[in-house]
Amino acid sequence: MAFGFVVDRTTLLIGEEGAGAGFGFWIGIAFVLLGVALSVLSIVQYRRSVATLRPVEIPPGYWINLSVYASSAIGLLGLLLAFYMTVR
Repeated sequence: MAFGFVVDRTTLLIGEEGAGAGFGFWIGIAFVLLGVALSVLSIVQYRRSVATLRPVEIPPGYWINLSVYASSAIGLLGLLLAFYMTVR
């Protein structure tokens, strides 16, 4: 996601008159949305792997949903970043 933001901002620094400026914008958005998709897929993958564990295999005090909350927050921030990049 950060790389997509950097690509977008670099095309702004170069100037929007060039033919590649619009292309750089779309590449930046694609990287940000790819990061969002990977955050969602990481939640699905994690939940599937945790579901295969027996209760005795989960250590006491382990925050089983912390990864889900963190990935959800990162995905939401990525969507907000993509929205910000498109409205600027």
